[in-house]
Amino acid sequence: MSPHLPAGKPGGAASCVFSVMTFRLQSVRPAALPLALACAFCAHAAQDTTVAQLAAPSLPDTVVTATRVAQPLTDVLADVTVLGDEQIRASGAVTIGDLLARQPGLELSRNGGPGTATSLYLRGAETRFTAVYIDGIRVDSQSTGGAPWESIALGQVERIEIVRGPAAAVYGSDAIAGVVQIFTRKGEGPFTPYVGVGVGSHRGGRLEAGLSGSSGALDYALGAARELSRGYNSMPAGNPDRDGYRQSSASGRLGWKINDAHRVDLSGTHTRMDAQYDGFLPGLDDHGLNRLSTLGAAWSAQWSKRYSTRLSVSESDQRYETVPSPYLSKTRLRNVLLQNEWREGSHLFTAALERREDHLVNAPIDQGRHQNAIALGYGFSGGPHTLQVNLRHDRDSEFGGQTTGGAAYGYGFAPGWRATVAAGTSFRVPTLYQRFSEYGQPALQPEKGRNIELGLHWAQGDSRFGVTAYRNRVTNLIVFGAPGPCAGAFGCYENAGRARLQGLTVSGAHRLGAVNLAGSLDLQSPRNALTDKLLPRRAQRLLKLSADTRVAGWTLGAEWQAASHRWDNAANTRRLGGYGLVHLYASTTIARDWQLLARLDNLGDKSYQLARGYATPGRSLFVGLRWTPR
Repeated sequence: MSPHLPAGKPGGAASCVFSVMTFRLQSVRPAALPLALACAFCAHAAQDTTVAQLAAPSLPDTVVTATRVAQPLTDVLADVTVLGDEQIRASGAVTIGDLLARQPGLELSRNGGPGTATSLYLRGAETRFTAVYIDGIRVDSQSTGGAPWESIALGQVERIEIVRGPAAAVYGSDAIAGVVQIFTRKGEGPFTPYVGVGVGSHRGGRLEAGLSGSSGALDYALGAARELSRGYNSMPAGNPDRDGYRQSSASGRLGWKINDAHRVDLSGTHTRMDAQYDGFLPGLDDHGLNRLSTLGAAWSAQWSKRYSTRLSVSESDQRYETVPSPYLSKTRLRNVLLQNEWREGSHLFTAALERREDHLVNAPIDQGRHQNAIALGYGFSGGPHTLQVNLRHDRDSEFGGQTTGGAAYGYGFAPGWRATVAAGTSFRVPTLYQRFSEYGQPALQPEKGRNIELGLHWAQGDSRFGVTAYRNRVTNLIVFGAPGPCAGAFGCYENAGRARLQGLTVSGAHRLGAVNLAGSLDLQSPRNALTDKLLPRRAQRLLKLSADTRVAGWTLGAEWQAASHRWDNAANTRRLGGYGLVHLYASTTIARDWQLLARLDNLGDKSYQLARGYATPGRSLFVGLRWTPR
């Protein structure tokens, strides 16, 4: 589980079923605890629709990611967060990793500045245990394992859905900890262009432009962005140079409504990132060159009032290269999915056929594999009862059959209140790098997870509250161990580990007069079940609070993020100190169609590290101007 494995990029409860966990809030100042607890317990919806600023806006009507079927939010039993376009733009986040790290149950680790190797831990699980999709297109690296977060451009994103908890019975391999689905802009309404420009600290700049709309049976959206920064010295003990980045991104979506029953959609994204980093040899101007492309097509058909289908074909390509140090890795993923839905009153039946193909080129590796799967689902929502059951069987070309299942039940026992219980199994097959590189073993077996969670939720108007307790046990855990049967002199990958991921998440939102208050508190214990050591770079306590209001035409807001100490290594001997960060933001309409946004991150210029030896940006200012005609 160590993040320092040579696996890819250089530089880069509330119930007796849960074990008793104790936590010491060392990194949170006592004077702040009353505010922390008050905000964290204010209120939260049954669906945990936290937003980027953790305020309490109007909630989206449907969620797609939980079951791969559009569902009313009130029918979703999973622990879900939905981020809308307004919240994403107001966040001022530079990268998608920075944005997601502000959400409950998520934390970030990065070896340097934007564009360098980035890990996102969902409920304390490894990056590779979270399945990631862009407009329904699977994104993963068969080298490092998990989505290449540093390659995903935030500028093209309109909506994000985060599903916590295993979803392998819906998505197959990878979704041991959860699923993150990213949606780019979609056209609707009249023709609408936009242009945005911004400047920030470290000689940073951003330029974006695009258009969207619909005409008759066609809808369209097209956008492009360019970002750059001179950067800062991300490794003070290494090269005394600035490590900046340049990123270009584009996205497009086209929809054609053939008639009332049939629709065709096309979507594509492309991102190029050139990020400097400090490598293993001092004095070199090291660059990591990231490229990520996605392309997908889908046909949706409503054959009757009850029966509908969706057929999609997609491909994603991820390329990572370093210069002057010679390294090149290329991952290609292909998917074909046929989704069937039958609705009968309060009942929803689903059946899906899916084929997945993975391919890795990372000299001397040139390997591929495929999986064929069938997935069945049943959902019911009536009166106080909500039920969701899923079953899936994957047939892997190398590992044979893998069967996973999930079941969740919710009971509304009083107005606004609902209790939930869920259980599920999951798996992830080894990456092609873990099997066929000089550190790999072809005999590696899939990692497997078993999760159970309990939830209590309440919602009334703008006030919402939720608490979820979970425990996820992972076996056959692939770790990097001592030298063994592989060719690598530093060590080999092996199925020698077990992880115990358990914790409690409390989150809420409440409107107090003109002020929106919100927050979340995560108490988690992600541990190696064999050694009882904490897993590297994961805090046991995460606290996130926010408040925003409207004053004289301005939207003013503040956020506070706090994390307890972490360990940088599996042996728990290298300590990373806890930290607390205060962020401020403001926005206003300065003239017709013109909006001004200003954001100040790390107000106190706190010095902290997310990975040992790698500095973080310090106090940073961004000011942006956006034109969108109405």
